[in-house]
Amino acid sequence: MKIHEWTTFTYLKDLPVFTASSTRQRFFAALVKSLILVAVALIAWLVYPRFSRDASSLLIEAGKPWPYEKLTAQFDFPIYKTDARLAQEKEDLLASLTPCFKHIDGRDARYLILSVEDWEQLQKEEYTSISVISPDHTARTVLLRNVYTPKTAYLATGEEMLPNLIEDTLTNSKLRKTVLANLSETQGMVQAGEKIIDRGDIVTPATHQILVSLMRAETERDSSGYITGMSGLYYFILVLFVMGFLAVYLIIFRPRLWAIKSLTFFALLMSLMIITTSLLIRFTDHQWFWGVPLAWVPILTRVFYDSRTAFFLHLTNCIIIALATPQPFLYFFVQACAGGIAVATLWDVSQRAQLARTAGMALLTYAVTYPVLFLYSFGTFETIDWYIYLYFIINAVLIICAYGVIYLFEKMFRLVSSITLVELTDINSQLMHEFAETAPGSFQHSLQVSNIASSAARAIEANALLVRAGSLYHDIGKMAAPLNYTENQAGGDNPLMSLSNQEAARQVITHVTEGERIARKHRLPEVLIQFIRSHHGTSLTRYFYNSEVRRVGAENVNPADFAYPGPRPQTKEAAIVMMADAIEARSRSLDQFTPETVSQMVDNMIDLQMQSGQFADTQLSFRDVETLRRVFKERLMLIYHHRIQYPELPKNENTKS
Repeated sequence: MKIHEWTTFTYLKDLPVFTASSTRQRFFAALVKSLILVAVALIAWLVYPRFSRDASSLLIEAGKPWPYEKLTAQFDFPIYKTDARLAQEKEDLLASLTPCFKHIDGRDARYLILSVEDWEQLQKEEYTSISVISPDHTARTVLLRNVYTPKTAYLATGEEMLPNLIEDTLTNSKLRKTVLANLSETQGMVQAGEKIIDRGDIVTPATHQILVSLMRAETERDSSGYITGMSGLYYFILVLFVMGFLAVYLIIFRPRLWAIKSLTFFALLMSLMIITTSLLIRFTDHQWFWGVPLAWVPILTRVFYDSRTAFFLHLTNCIIIALATPQPFLYFFVQACAGGIAVATLWDVSQRAQLARTAGMALLTYAVTYPVLFLYSFGTFETIDWYIYLYFIINAVLIICAYGVIYLFEKMFRLVSSITLVELTDINSQLMHEFAETAPGSFQHSLQVSNIASSAARAIEANALLVRAGSLYHDIGKMAAPLNYTENQAGGDNPLMSLSNQEAARQVITHVTEGERIARKHRLPEVLIQFIRSHHGTSLTRYFYNSEVRRVGAENVNPADFAYPGPRPQTKEAAIVMMADAIEARSRSLDQFTPETVSQMVDNMIDLQMQSGQFADTQLSFRDVETLRRVFKERLMLIYHHRIQYPELPKNENTKS
């Protein structure tokens, strides 16, 4: 076979095989991911405030200047009368009615006599006349002063007489309904295209009532499905575009986050903010939505993922919510600044004080950017609602409460926060105590690896806390058979020397599978289990492999019998632990510990791992590798440096007390 043919064959052999089944799985996964993004847009549409942005600004009191742009009617709508005016007009109409009373058959009709209760009620309502309906169904109007009560009739005539008039409730009710039915609730019309108010105009009582009428008209149009079908549809389309931009960002810049789990995390977090904010806009004073802690989105994303994704997700969320607020530009700019500050100040969340600092910086950002943007947009202090600073304080307090939300999302999505990593790096834990007692040499080796690896991680801006935790647990599998490893033998016999090279290699390799078993037994996070599985990658147990090659020749040795099961490291952090583990172990076998021997050993170990393709699945750059080489060399020299010899006293001086 020619060289180029062999190379091509090898390359094609490593490519994934796309079967019909795998194609269906990929299609189904892509469909689920798309549906997750569409679900966010659908949720935003369902809770979208059901009135226009302009009409939602009606909380501005009469007598204050209009702070927004020119408002023009988009459709014809009636101007409704105020409740006070309607009540007064109803009272005037009812007062103009003459109450009807009918004559009781069989009673003396010479005098018109009312009961004392009816008389007093008519006097109280200031009626001056009544309508009397005779038994023959004819009606006549009688002045109230010509009507008697039993007492006044007796005083006037000397005769005792009973009331002969009774209220005709049926007729009176019909009259009231007829009069009120003709009462109009409106007092004019606003035509489409007509200017309602311009920026800077004073909101007069008449203009305020027009604005109230506009909101009522918007609500009635919405109940008919017009706003939901049109304005809501446009909003839904805009949100879909925004979610599409998020998808493009993840696919291009964060492909590992273009996964169902992470997308579900983002969707749930965004939906929580969208629903809360929209409902507050819809059902409460509009200023309350400033109290919603939108900074939770970048904070939680920063804790579990990375700062760039956190800020991009925050901007996406701000755009979606801002489109539903009364002042989109003001809201978006202020929230974007606050979220950016939250991401910039939150390097890590291992202490509650860090969240308090972030909350304080976010509060300061709100306090400064809101009035500045408000003045830029509206140009006057008079319309600033200073009560909004209460909502900013509530917002800051809720940001501090994100400490509990982090724990909730951590358990829901099986993620690992810095808080948990700090707890896992506690060497006083029960598992670490057991590790130190059972395999003391391996425990000390893990401590040294964690120190070296965490320093290296900081040098290339990897997650040093995650590296420290992964280093501490990477060799816990050696607890199952500690004497199989030289660091725990204390100079005694090595039991592996009595076995064949293949069997000895299998015994050594089992510390990976045993480590995974122990980790799952103690419910360690999956991210730490990955360190245990990948800290040797698919490399060979070199000592026993080389021994077997020397014994029978390379052509008679199957490398698979001496290879670790893998997988190879998938992240920078896992690669760093793999390097540090091999380098620290190899450093203990150096005959001479000098800068030259240390440098050569570090270079050889890293070159060997790179040549075997152990870092092919990571995002390590050549610059990262060179930085790691330098840090490993420096740390090893600091750890194993030679100490000066203390001068001894003469023997006669040592005997003196």
